[in-house]
Amino acid sequence: MFSSVYSAAILGMEALSVQVEADVSDGLPMFSMVGYVNSQVKETQDRVRTALHNKGLGLPAKRITVNLAPGDMRKEGTGYDLPVALAILTALGKIPPQKLAGVMVVGELGLDGKVKGVPGILPIVHKARRLGFRACMVPWENEREGQLIEGIQAVGVKDLQEAIDWLKKGGKEVRGKAGQAWPLMTAEKGEKADFRDIRGQEGAVRATLIAAAGMHNLLYIGSPGSGKSMLARRIPGILPPLTREESLELTEIYSIAGMLPKEPPIIGQRPFRSPHHTISAQALAGGGRNPRPGEITLAHKGVLFLDEFPEFSRRALEILRQPLEERCIHISRVQGTYAFPAGCVLVAAMNPCRCGYYPDLNRCQCTPAQVRRYMGKISGPLLDRLDLCVETREPTYEQISGEKGRVSSAELRETVARVQEIQRVRYGDGGIQFNSQLDSADVERHCPLTEEARQCMERIYTKSRLSLRAYHRILKVSRTIADLEQSEIIQAAHVREAFGYRMMERV
Repeated sequence: MFSSVYSAAILGMEALSVQVEADVSDGLPMFSMVGYVNSQVKETQDRVRTALHNKGLGLPAKRITVNLAPGDMRKEGTGYDLPVALAILTALGKIPPQKLAGVMVVGELGLDGKVKGVPGILPIVHKARRLGFRACMVPWENEREGQLIEGIQAVGVKDLQEAIDWLKKGGKEVRGKAGQAWPLMTAEKGEKADFRDIRGQEGAVRATLIAAAGMHNLLYIGSPGSGKSMLARRIPGILPPLTREESLELTEIYSIAGMLPKEPPIIGQRPFRSPHHTISAQALAGGGRNPRPGEITLAHKGVLFLDEFPEFSRRALEILRQPLEERCIHISRVQGTYAFPAGCVLVAAMNPCRCGYYPDLNRCQCTPAQVRRYMGKISGPLLDRLDLCVETREPTYEQISGEKGRVSSAELRETVARVQEIQRVRYGDGGIQFNSQLDSADVERHCPLTEEARQCMERIYTKSRLSLRAYHRILKVSRTIADLEQSEIIQAAHVREAFGYRMMERV
């Protein structure tokens, strides 16, 4: 007898429908699985056979063939266990076929019949809703995650017997509520790191505020212990809270990566990713035979912090050039090309030389050639994509012990929210959210200059021999500075300040 059950596979950031077909017929007893499956999926037959046996549902001595269609798409993971078991039971006549109509199934089986959690549940339930399924059967520990999607019932089951009972009853017993909105954590909740802890560094704090307001890439250069990491780690705390749509987008990314927290199963804060400098290019950008999100995607809508910037491998750093421009990274494989979002703020930190104390000749022992060699580890094209570069200096004793000039994260967050609201109103529904996303045509349209500012920009461009990219980035930073000053037209002072942050032109 033949039966089929619908499941799903994750390819890149998309969930694709997979039809699990089972046929039980007379012949030499055997259990075979076909449909371009890897070794993980082939092991499904052993888990399913043992789980059925331990639940008192032993398989008869017949020929069992399971096919995962479409056959030209490689199947990976353990999420096909439960649909394979239900397809076989349906083929054996133990579950009425009509009970599985309109139900998508995913889950891993333990040898005792328990259903275990799998990654990627949120995009799978989302796909099931778009395809018109009435319900999606998922592992119990993934139920709350699946119920974030409105318009479809996500049913969590603890073991195989519970799945069978639910289907036989026609799926009438419902737990939980679809589309429930789990409370999102705002920037204030659980945020212990505050900008008030920063001593001195008024210039660096100002540059950080500009970077956060316009979502510009930022580079800190300074001696060890001057506060570069402290500044970077406080940036998420001054960004506005995530909207529900942004939160669900991030939750899908972390669900696919298998990194979703259990309580609550949603990403409610802007991510801050700080990989070690030994990270590989594939781990930073994403990859694998079936590509998975890398650090730049996990930092989407948040901050990717690269400390000890020159110590990263040249290959890992150069792979960032394209996604920093397009805010999306494309990974090509034989099966196709996969697009992963990469709309993060890149924040990097580095020392001015290998010992870290240049140009303090009392402590720095590096020769000019060694300093140039150290700085030369970062390519010019990559530096060109960093909008702001600021030097962090060791604070004086008066700055450490005093309160003057210190500002809290709450105050900065209020300013950032106001400036980002200005940008939202200005760009409307044109697909642009922040000043950093402007292309060359948008820069001409949205960055009007006074005559004095235009002349100032002309002198800067001519004397500094800027690239066209650097020219546009200065204008975009000027636009953000003008927004901070609530000025619709960019003034000469805004242009000069923006150019002052182009220290990388002299690195």
